[in-house]
Amino acid sequence: FLNSQTLQLTTGYINGQLSPLSVAEEALEDAVKLKTLNALVRVTPDLARQQAQESTERYAKKQPIGELDGITVAIKDNFCTANVHTTCASRMLQDFVPPYDATMSARLRQSGAILVGKTNMDQFAMGAGTVDSIYGPTKNIWSEDLTSQGNNWRIAGGSSGGSASAVAAGLCYAAIGSDTGGSTRNPASYCGVVGLKPTYGLCSRYGLIPLVNSMDVPGILTRSVSDCVQVLNAVAGPDALDSTSVQRPYTKLQLPDVEQINLRSLRIGIPKEYHCDGLSADVLETWTKVADLLESAGAKVRQVSLPNTAASIFVYTILNQCEVASNMARYDGIEYGHRATDERSTEQLYAQSRAEGFNQVVKTRILTGNFLLLRKNYDHYFEKALRVRRLIAEDFLKVFEAQQEADKVDILLTPTTLSDAPLYKDFVTLSNRDQCAVQDFCTQPANMAGIPAVSIPIRLSQAGLPLSLQLMSNSFNEQLLLTVARWIEAQVGFDSLECLQRH
Repeated sequence: FLNSQTLQLTTGYINGQLSPLSVAEEALEDAVKLKTLNALVRVTPDLARQQAQESTERYAKKQPIGELDGITVAIKDNFCTANVHTTCASRMLQDFVPPYDATMSARLRQSGAILVGKTNMDQFAMGAGTVDSIYGPTKNIWSEDLTSQGNNWRIAGGSSGGSASAVAAGLCYAAIGSDTGGSTRNPASYCGVVGLKPTYGLCSRYGLIPLVNSMDVPGILTRSVSDCVQVLNAVAGPDALDSTSVQRPYTKLQLPDVEQINLRSLRIGIPKEYHCDGLSADVLETWTKVADLLESAGAKVRQVSLPNTAASIFVYTILNQCEVASNMARYDGIEYGHRATDERSTEQLYAQSRAEGFNQVVKTRILTGNFLLLRKNYDHYFEKALRVRRLIAEDFLKVFEAQQEADKVDILLTPTTLSDAPLYKDFVTLSNRDQCAVQDFCTQPANMAGIPAVSIPIRLSQAGLPLSLQLMSNSFNEQLLLTVARWIEAQVGFDSLECLQRH
């Protein structure tokens, strides 16, 4: 039943052909079989069996509590899960067990979802490859060689690589990631699954351990667009515990059947700035083919310009490091987290705890962020970056809400990543900072503007690895965004598990 979509699975539960207990048991068995992927850093067998038993009893009484009742899920290790370790893949939080659930975790639980485990990530979500974790790197299920000897395997992308790898390998039906500059869409692209970054504020950040407060968004990874919609419907909506969540009622999305989707009034924009250095021939060809596919179905496809895109990665880097410096100040070895043994003075305890608890990537961002926030640098770097961020957000508004009707577009179509998944041995030749600059080029502008974006797998590259494209739309326009994504998905016919088995 791993090839099923969630709707088919819940139908099987209702008919009595399947049981949540048997599905959960298979997921737990697969987690052990595919341990080499290192997708799950902590499996939760007792909790999964308890939740599966409760779900089985509800179906026996014909009283399921939601569309996700009995569906196996995994959650990135930077979302708090009550009584389950939440470590951010760091030594600093290695022994941290939250007493409460993040809103995303709580809403999945309230929908009847079964938690099979917490997924691997780059430490504190700082990275684009899921290689900077105290638990070791996560491998991509599409790798030609998954053996532990040598580094001849493909990365899963990051920082939500564990979530993407788990979904792609069939360890769960859906996984939650976080997306600050593309951390859900990037691994979704490399692993051949659907990765959604909703509009900023649509999904609650309460209980998501922060990286960059003004850009962090909970993300959703699934193997189909319809599954993604079901998860979004379960977790989205206002939350009194999160001041940045949008306080307006959420209307559940209902996508039309593929045959009923009419693209004749749709306007697609192709941003010329995304045709950048390093874009592989495979990705360019895929981009062109899908644009042609949309045009042949009646959509109006035209080139648009987002002129400040080139500055976006510099602005993102500055703002990221400044907010990181602020957010990481809470980890001092006093209230919670790793505490050093050197207690000669308070200052020494702080310094030693942080030196031992953070890796080099986190320390570098803290130091750089504090340098950029010095009084002499504040106006020149931080404030200037905020101004350019506003210009980047206005670039999107100008194409989505242009004064002239003829200049408007409804959807932007771009690559998600510049190539298919790199080999680990090639990926680690560049520094974390340089890799993030390359890997996040197409994804982070959406975080700057707070708009929704989804990555969907299209086809296999010449190397037999997934290639994906990204769709972006105006804020709170998830209905149209995912409708178009569903139409493209139906046309290209990319089935993650089926393609993987052939591969």
